Amino acid sequence: MCRPEHFTVAYRINPWMDPAVPTDTSLAVRQWQTLYDTYRELGHEVQLIDQIVGLPDMVYTANGGFVIGNVAYGAKFTHPQRQPEGPAFMDWFRENGYDVVDPQNVNEGEGDFLLVGPRILAGTGFRSATDSHHEIGELFDREVVSLTLVNPNFYHLDTAISVLDPLTDDAGANIAYLPSAFDADSRATLERLYPDAIIVSEQDGSVLGLNSISDGYNVVIAVRAKGFEQQLRDRGYNPIGVDLSELLLGGGGVKCCTLELRS
Repeated sequence: MCRPEHFTVAYRINPWMDPAVPTDTSLAVRQWQTLYDTYRELGHEVQLIDQIVGLPDMVYTANGGFVIGNVAYGAKFTHPQRQPEGPAFMDWFRENGYDVVDPQNVNEGEGDFLLVGPRILAGTGFRSATDSHHEIGELFDREVVSLTLVNPNFYHLDTAISVLDPLTDDAGANIAYLPSAFDADSRATLERLYPDAIIVSEQDGSVLGLNSISDGYNVVIAVRAKGFEQQLRDRGYNPIGVDLSELLLGGGGVKCCTLELRS
């Protein structure tokens, strides 16, 4: 995670961002701290990367890479405003003992790569290049399923899919998703692979309710995603709502603020 000490919205690279709308950095830090404290209270270990002045989007650490075991596949950002983040995150991985693989293709880390059981779901359409899907599949020797996003409000895969069972490596790992974020072929693929998935409403999707983190039981979600909260309870999960409304002004939520380091 990255404390948003320099958070602001100074440019527009997604529909959520509007530099004309004032941001409150102190409020962003307080909301972020609640998320951090929630993870710690749930027993999770949290590592921090320092935010660099001039890189306000570093708080969205999920975009900084993709990690399985001791291997970290680095990010190569689409927009010039975020491109310096890629080397900064890769430096952190190296300093913390990871084997870092410099990416050859544009990708935005866990924003567009989600590990679900044995396979990697990979997003494209707005940010990550399809060639990065082949690259990551060869690197980790895993099945990669490409999914095309079509709604610019859901510009990363982690805004439209929530991984509900991240700690199992079997094909029974389940997800929740927003069908309208995907093209027809991708919707058909998701229906085939995840027939028991939770289908989230447009209302809950519109507050980035799917941008969530699960440990297989506790699911940290946007506090305003009330329908999704009830759906999770009905399936036996324990949803925990957190307010990240200030960070939503930059187009990010719970998952965006969290890069998962898997053993």
